[in-house]
Amino acid sequence: MSKPSTPKEPNSILRRDLLQGAAITVAALAPELAYAAAADSEPQNAPSYYPPQRTGMRGSHPGSFEAAHALRDGRLKTSDAIETGETFDLIVVGGGISGLAAAHFWRKAHPDAKVLVLDNHDDFGGHAKRNEVVIDGQTLLMNGGTLLIDSPRPYSPVAAGLMSELGVDPVALAKTCDRRDFYRQAGLRPATFFDAETFGADKLIVGLGGFEEAEPTPDGVAALLADAPLSPAVRADIVRIETAKIDYLPGLTTEQKMDRLSRVSYRDFLLDIAKVDPGVIPYYQQRTHAEFGLGIDGEPALDCWGDGLPGFQGMGLDPQNTKRMGNTAAGYISTGGSPRFHFPDGNASIARLLVRKLIPTALPGSTAEDIVLAKCNYAALDEPGAGVRLRLNSLAVQVRNVGPTEVSVDYVSGDKLYRVRALQAVLACYNMMIPYLAPDLPEPQKAALHLGVKIPLVYTTVAVRNWRAFARLGVSSVSAPGGYFSSFGLNPAESIGGYSTPGSPDGPMLVRMVRTPCLPGAPTERDQHRAGRAELLATPFSTFEHHIRDQLGRTLAGGGFDADKDIAAIIVNRWPHGYAYEYNPLYDPWDIPPDQRPNVIGRQKFGRIAIANSDAGAQAYTDSAIDQAHRAVMELMG
Repeated sequence: MSKPSTPKEPNSILRRDLLQGAAITVAALAPELAYAAAADSEPQNAPSYYPPQRTGMRGSHPGSFEAAHALRDGRLKTSDAIETGETFDLIVVGGGISGLAAAHFWRKAHPDAKVLVLDNHDDFGGHAKRNEVVIDGQTLLMNGGTLLIDSPRPYSPVAAGLMSELGVDPVALAKTCDRRDFYRQAGLRPATFFDAETFGADKLIVGLGGFEEAEPTPDGVAALLADAPLSPAVRADIVRIETAKIDYLPGLTTEQKMDRLSRVSYRDFLLDIAKVDPGVIPYYQQRTHAEFGLGIDGEPALDCWGDGLPGFQGMGLDPQNTKRMGNTAAGYISTGGSPRFHFPDGNASIARLLVRKLIPTALPGSTAEDIVLAKCNYAALDEPGAGVRLRLNSLAVQVRNVGPTEVSVDYVSGDKLYRVRALQAVLACYNMMIPYLAPDLPEPQKAALHLGVKIPLVYTTVAVRNWRAFARLGVSSVSAPGGYFSSFGLNPAESIGGYSTPGSPDGPMLVRMVRTPCLPGAPTERDQHRAGRAELLATPFSTFEHHIRDQLGRTLAGGGFDADKDIAAIIVNRWPHGYAYEYNPLYDPWDIPPDQRPNVIGRQKFGRIAIANSDAGAQAYTDSAIDQAHRAVMELMG
């Protein structure tokens, strides 16, 4: 058994609890503006300004949120804003996919309109973040946030229409660009790593957790589990859950079974209905993290069936009956979801295609393929006099209706507070922030917006100088039931627009690691997410780095992986406010009219201010962000 490693100094990667390579010096500034001023001393129009290649703490990076927290806590005053003298037809707060889509829909209806998009981050795209690493002259790409052109239901005509305008055909791109069989053909398979802290010993089992057969056999699963650090009783119960066709609710109709399963967690289904040994729970506890952002104690058993978890093979459940199922699970089980395609940088390419539409001088090219390697000219994003301007490092802190014909927007940039004006505004930012931005909203609407507690998550990109250890072990991805990161794996193999994932284990590669912090056993899902958010904001880069090195080193030790020599760069995409909250039948009132749900109450137009984001649709998908942008623009246009 190998022992957990202790932290040690890395040899040559960039450490970034500092900002832009320098310590923060903010004593001369007001405390509520200090971090914003220190976030980026390099102006957006500087020739060298290129945030996709920044490493260290990304996502909600230092400087992107501190002024918002000061506003929330009543420490930021907006009475002394400097008037810029600028007036626009529309101001969009939030440069993610929803905000960029809102700007696009507005300009499509009003080609001569003047539009300003404000974003608090140093890059556009919101959660659609691009990570770009150059090793030995080779460019490697990975998503820092939203990953797939994917949805639990077919795209609406509006969302599908926008994708078509952008030149994105997921079915065609998947056929020509995905190389999804590359790792399998190279002899690599999924694996599961049991850690000593959770299971008593470190053990990597190749082939476990990603069964290649459509229906795994009892003998096959038992053989894989034979060396797992689990008791015989636990191994036997896992084999039963994975393979046996048992009706655990005999005597009930199909509808009664599904209703019952919607009212118990998957954890309780395993313990109380399937009667497994309690030692089984750690094996499955984090299985739902990547999809739902919390463990099996907080997800309904019925939703877990819809998401493909085992144990329901013999229960005769009806895929067409989606009563009391969450949006994601109901969509996947009943429709199979929409076509899945993954750009090398995830949906950052969608954001970049939208920016190309809005500001053609910023991104050269004309196709969904050539957007992948197109280099953005950030200096062109905020040109005076341009029809559309995208202003980064600009955190909105107040939005108000001014009389019957105007909206004012105050934002922090550097160490100063500015005010711009427009005829109308779209708030395409976090729902939970909007009550502080728009303090004049009705109290019931504010209360509804506060319920949109986003799901915290971390997508970490680790650049390695080679992936020989993966190849030697025959491993492409790893599930880690007790790990700090619940899973990690090699970058999906793709070839598009002149970009290709490295094919030789001797060359560099990006590894994606996923963590969704939560608090198992908390009273509600929202409480779990609040605890996870607090954890993320309190965790320094050095802690993430230690766990990255420790987990990769221990898991891949048998392949000769050396964290000190093999890791070239680390990018921690921290999202304390990540996925949009979806209603959960275990905790949320379910049988209420749709117009009484909090997301619908919260997104109501207020004067000349409309609200657009995936929160407003209560679904964490790109098509929802697009649909809500279109709705908000249509509301403003009457």
